[in-house]
Amino acid sequence: MAAFDFDAARRWARFDSQNTLSRRGDEELPFVDASRIGGQGLLLDTSVYIDQMQDRSPQVLDDLIAQRQVNHSTVAIQELMHMVGVLSPSNALTATVISEIGKQIKAMPPHRIFAPDTEVLGRAALLSGILCRLQGYEKDGKLRALQDCMLFLQAQKLGLVVLTATISDYDILLQLIPTGRTLFYRRK
Repeated sequence: MAAFDFDAARRWARFDSQNTLSRRGDEELPFVDASRIGGQGLLLDTSVYIDQMQDRSPQVLDDLIAQRQVNHSTVAIQELMHMVGVLSPSNALTATVISEIGKQIKAMPPHRIFAPDTEVLGRAALLSGILCRLQGYEKDGKLRALQDCMLFLQAQKLGLVVLTATISDYDILLQLIPTGRTLFYRRK
């Protein structure tokens, strides 16, 4: 395992604006557009899997996924498996939901699943700490921020585009690190 370079990560974090950031208007953000279906490979945020399972994905999203190389992160697998653990065994819908999550994970080709490395994990922790401080995130928001930062930095390192419906959180990440690539979509 590669050593983590603490000093390089601290230098990298000089982008810290030290001010609370606000979500920008839709016209300033990169949304999925039917006229721009082709392009870089995608790294799917957990929101994509959830929206597909709940039939909330718009047609333009389905078209995009059909046309581009789709990649998966162990971060999304972790989030999906967390849902499996959270679901109450006594709920009548739990078995169906777990089955759907299982189908999603089993459909991921092993050669398209990527795990964040030491550099991504360390920098994501630093970035999520900055994000939590700037935005005043509480307990649940802190874990979500860490996972979003891992996925965002992992995609950047792999040269991929994060596909997500989580507009507010990823917009803030794009403001902090404009070189990151994200495509947003709206649920139907």
